[in-house]
Amino acid sequence: MKILFADALPDAFVDILRARGDECVVRPDLDTDNLPDSVEDADVLVVRSTEVTGEVIDRAQRLGLIVRSGAGTNTIDCQAAADAGVYVCNVPGTNSVAVAELTIGLLLAIDRHIADAAGDLRNGVWNKERYSRAEGLLGKTFGVIGVGEIGLAVADRARAFGMAVIAERKPGRRPDTEARIRAAGIRLVDDMEDLLEQSDIVSIHVPGGSATTGLVDASFLEKMKDGAVLLNTSRGEVIDEAALLHAIETKGIRAGLDVFRDEPGSGSDSFASELATNPNVVGTHHVGASTQQAQDATSAGTIEVIEAYRTGDLVNCVNMARPRVGASTITIRHYDRVGVLAAVFEVLRVAKINVQTMQNKVFEGANAAVAIIDIAGKVSEKLTGELSSLDNVILVRVTDQDQ
Repeated sequence: MKILFADALPDAFVDILRARGDECVVRPDLDTDNLPDSVEDADVLVVRSTEVTGEVIDRAQRLGLIVRSGAGTNTIDCQAAADAGVYVCNVPGTNSVAVAELTIGLLLAIDRHIADAAGDLRNGVWNKERYSRAEGLLGKTFGVIGVGEIGLAVADRARAFGMAVIAERKPGRRPDTEARIRAAGIRLVDDMEDLLEQSDIVSIHVPGGSATTGLVDASFLEKMKDGAVLLNTSRGEVIDEAALLHAIETKGIRAGLDVFRDEPGSGSDSFASELATNPNVVGTHHVGASTQQAQDATSAGTIEVIEAYRTGDLVNCVNMARPRVGASTITIRHYDRVGVLAAVFEVLRVAKINVQTMQNKVFEGANAAVAIIDIAGKVSEKLTGELSSLDNVILVRVTDQDQ
């Protein structure tokens, strides 16, 4: 396969693919403007921060897989990829600890004035009286918004500092997720308003996208305690920055931010941000996942996704429909002989019935098999009879999905 890396991965991981015979092209210089001109003959595209637009997918002639070497896929046009039959897979969870460590680091820096103190020392200023004024974290209430892998990792570390951790109760949450939240020692409160009113610290760990853009707005900030701490290591667009600046001025809100709106597109550039320069803000340069441990784990996960694709499997695919789709399911037990499924599909083609998903499993001994076919539309008794009469078909059963 030809694999195009539009963002750099460590050579040791790229060499694993080269050793398997893949042509690996590493082009960290690619961006939104020139990526479309470089992707035409690639089978796999690997990105971290580089945007993958619909134009990129349209221009690609052989592309079958896009790997986001990280968790979020908001920089990839997943729908355009789905429309073109291109898988989009990600590597979630590998940077959870790194982001959690930075989150707690920002909180400590705010409480103990670490950034300002270090700056004064470097400038030859000794001011013990000023930097001795810290509240401490023991016994504080720490509210987590977003209890995925990162949120849970942050909660573990907050509890280790003696803080009580709370999160919002959400109807319809999966039982296994609920169990993990409770096992982490997180107390669930009824709604977001309760969380904001009770929390001394609020930490944001939500995905990007329209559902979370502007989540932290004037109403959100008004519900927070005066002097509370806001931490955001998720996405810059989650925060209404003008509203946060107003809350800093009127409510004494303090903030620890690793992400900002309108960040530079390159790793090194000038950056003018009123929020980042505010004295009540401790900021970092969108480096939450940037530890060597996290980068190695993410790179290894990227290789795993590519290797699975090579063998016909998918790992962490984000743009496939749910596993079972269709109006009806046809289950066909048959002898494992050449041409049986071809005959089945020909009957369905003539009847103008579209197959949406299917799997065929062979029993031990390779004498018999069962095909499970999800289709769009209904199956008549006549059609069932045609399928049943085919050579080497043992039994046909039809089930409506809405039953």
